[in-house]
Amino acid sequence: MSGFTHEQIELLLEEDCCHECEGYGEDKICVHIEAVAELPTRFGDFHIVAFSNNRDGKEHVAILKGEVLGAEDVPVRLHSECLTGDVVGSLRCDCRDQLEAALKKIGEMDKGIVLYLRQEGRGIGLTNKIRAYSLQDAGLDTVEANLALGFRDDERDYAVAAHMLHSLKVQSIRLMTNNPKKIDQLTQHGVKINERIPHILPSNEHNRFYLETKAAKSGHIIDFRGKQHLPEQSEPTIVEGMTESQIKELYDSPSP
Repeated sequence: MSGFTHEQIELLLEEDCCHECEGYGEDKICVHIEAVAELPTRFGDFHIVAFSNNRDGKEHVAILKGEVLGAEDVPVRLHSECLTGDVVGSLRCDCRDQLEAALKKIGEMDKGIVLYLRQEGRGIGLTNKIRAYSLQDAGLDTVEANLALGFRDDERDYAVAAHMLHSLKVQSIRLMTNNPKKIDQLTQHGVKINERIPHILPSNEHNRFYLETKAAKSGHIIDFRGKQHLPEQSEPTIVEGMTESQIKELYDSPSP
C-alpha cells in the first residue's frame, strides 16, 4: 500500500488533533483530522482520511493516492455526496459516473485526492433534493426547482474542502472540474490551482437536460455542440504508399 507510512499518520493526527485556527469562510469553518486508514478498492489502493468540522457535525473524507503531504500539482476532485446517484445508480444525474471516473483516473496516477463532501443535492439535503425531483417531474428544470423551494441554484460552500487540503499540507493542485465556482471559491480560500482538468462524461437520455441546464444556467464548462464521432471514424488513417509494417504498427499502437 503506497502513500502514508504509519509514522506519518501518527504525526499528522498528533499535529492536527488540537490545532486552533480562525476558520475558513463567513462561517469560520475549522476541520480536524479524526482518523486515517488504508483503503484498497476496485479502483486502486488508497488511504482514507476522516474529518470533523465545527459547523454542522457532518463527516467529510479525503481519499488519497500516493505521497500528497506537502506535494505540489496534486490532481484533486471535489465530489458532493449523492445518495441516489452514488449508491442507487440513478440516471437522473451523472454523479456516480463522475465519482467512479475520478477514482479510476487518480487510481492510475502516482498521486491524487478525491474529497468526498457531505453536500447532498448541491447543499439542500436529501429530502429537499427529492422535492426538487418532484418539481422536475412536473416540468421545471433543476435550477427552477431549487429556486421554487427557496434555495439558490447551488448552496454548496467549499470552505471545508479548502481547509481539508490545507490540513493535508497540499501546496498546489490540478483541479478536476467543469465548475468555475469551485475554482473561484477554493482560490478565495487560499488554495493554489495551477491547472483545470476537464471532467466530462457521456450523457444519457435521462440526464441530458440536467447537464444542459448546468451548462446554460450554472456556468458549467460542458460543450454539447461538438460533432458526433462515429465508430468508424476511430479507425487508423491509411494512406497510399504505406508499407505493410507501417499499417500493422498503426493497428498495434494504443488509441490516443
